[in-house]
Amino acid sequence: MSRTAALSSFVESTPPGELSDVTKAIKSILGDDNVSSELSPAFEKYNEEQFTTVKLPGGSNEVLVSEHNRLGDGRYYDVESQSSFEFDHATQKASGVQSYVLESDNADLVKSTIKSLSTHAAEHYPKSSIGVFPVSDETALAILTVANKYSPSNYWNGRWRSSYIYTPSSGSITGTIKVDVHYYEDGNVRLLTNKDVDLKVGQNANASEIVRAIAGAEKKYQEDLNKAFGSLSEGAFKSLRRQLPITRQKMDWDKISGYRVGADIGGGRTR
Repeated sequence: MSRTAALSSFVESTPPGELSDVTKAIKSILGDDNVSSELSPAFEKYNEEQFTTVKLPGGSNEVLVSEHNRLGDGRYYDVESQSSFEFDHATQKASGVQSYVLESDNADLVKSTIKSLSTHAAEHYPKSSIGVFPVSDETALAILTVANKYSPSNYWNGRWRSSYIYTPSSGSITGTIKVDVHYYEDGNVRLLTNKDVDLKVGQNANASEIVRAIAGAEKKYQEDLNKAFGSLSEGAFKSLRRQLPITRQKMDWDKISGYRVGADIGGGRTR
């Protein structure tokens, strides 16, 4: 594997909200502050796949970057703000904002879907950005949501991504839900999930019907995740622990949620 390929793999596997940290680490290890140009394709791939969000100069809301709203030459567009912008994939900064009006046979459906999807996202995600874009051949819509929650002071970051392709002629919605959570206090634990979605709505469905179907799929997946974590807590996580902790006393699993980590479990000792 070449140096560029190896470094690119580090970039492409970067956890949510940590690209600048990974880039700094690469520069420090190599002693090369000019490595960003070598990794430019990897940065672009990462930002588009992760639906990286950016606040436009003079704007209040964050817009997302993806392959579906790419214009070429490093520029992207946002339907809601009716603007296009230049995006620096290495620094994740936007500049060169210009007016951009969407011209599409599906423009009305795009705008109404944005409105319905915005309501859904605001109700279910604490901080999110959405995008609805016609695909290149005008036969379908790409419907994207990304929700980020970063807490580096508590050593964790997380991201929800959902992407769907709606085809009016067949009434089909196909896509994927992805969840990526990284916890790195005194260790390195990462959750990566990937759920394929295949839905049917009526041909030429309206925006409310499209988003209602998507909302139902996302709600079910969140419920499934909650059940899975409950099973892990009651089963697999217990089997991973040694029978006796450092206190030499058995763990009272019925009271585990009430323990103060580091104090009660560690017998009152602090580091």
